[in-house]
Amino acid sequence: MRIVVTGGAGFIGSHVVDLCLAAGHEVAVVDDLSTGKRENLPRDVRLEVVDLRDRERIFRTVAELRPNAICHQAAQASVVVSVREPLRDADVNVIGTINLLHACQAIGVDRFVFASSGGTIYGELADGVRASEDSRLDPKSPYGFGKLYVEQLLGVHADAHGFDAVVLRYANVYGPRQDANGECGVVATFVDRTRRGQALIVNARRASGDDGCVRDYVYVGDVARANLAALERKIATRVLNVGTGIGTSTRELAVRVFEACGRETGLEFAAPRAGDFERNVLDPTACERALGGFVDLKSGLDLTLKSGQSSA
Repeated sequence: MRIVVTGGAGFIGSHVVDLCLAAGHEVAVVDDLSTGKRENLPRDVRLEVVDLRDRERIFRTVAELRPNAICHQAAQASVVVSVREPLRDADVNVIGTINLLHACQAIGVDRFVFASSGGTIYGELADGVRASEDSRLDPKSPYGFGKLYVEQLLGVHADAHGFDAVVLRYANVYGPRQDANGECGVVATFVDRTRRGQALIVNARRASGDDGCVRDYVYVGDVARANLAALERKIATRVLNVGTGIGTSTRELAVRVFEACGRETGLEFAAPRAGDFERNVLDPTACERALGGFVDLKSGLDLTLKSGQSSA
């Protein structure tokens, strides 16, 4: 199968590329390298440096590559940036995806896998509640609204033009190649700061000094497995959560990082961040049925540290 991975030089996308190659597929990457890096890719993988907002170039590139399937990972990935710069967020995540969808429609792409965000589109979740694929959708940030809009638009295109589409709603993804210097990716940031001997900052859930927000942390290798399964038509549903179902507070995560690194550098407490939910945990039942078990947080942190990379 010929697969194009958008954002394939980035954190999650490069792991998807590796797994697709290992499965014997032909893979090309479309990435503007705004956050991705060429060194994240094997030397022989074709890379087209294109911004999805450049409609003419996207049409030409997709027509030249003629993929059977698209794995769409490219995005402005920060909730904080989306709150600060909503026009930029919409331009990249919505308009860029519309350009890509129209290019795929023009050549008759068979399958489209979209990286959505279970961490933002379900809204606030009460203690003990896990969001299933059928849960109420209630995004509170421009980033979350953009992801939801694209999900719905993708469904319209799939029904109207007869191609298969799968939406993967990620929890908080972590692992090797994640950028420790960006505005998202708390695990990479915590690992990097611990290695540098710096205190870890716990943004509050409600008030400074509490344990921080509760998140569902999923290892990037499991996310790559979900993408490969979707590309290979091994996922029967149109929407699938990709998360562990286990909630971890920011303070608990910090302790886990200290344990994995073998040193403790202290904690600092800060106010809540704009656009953050207090608690977000996904129901993994359908994903576990499709993929089997997930890497637990301790093992995932160990794998991340063994990679020797604190930033991508």
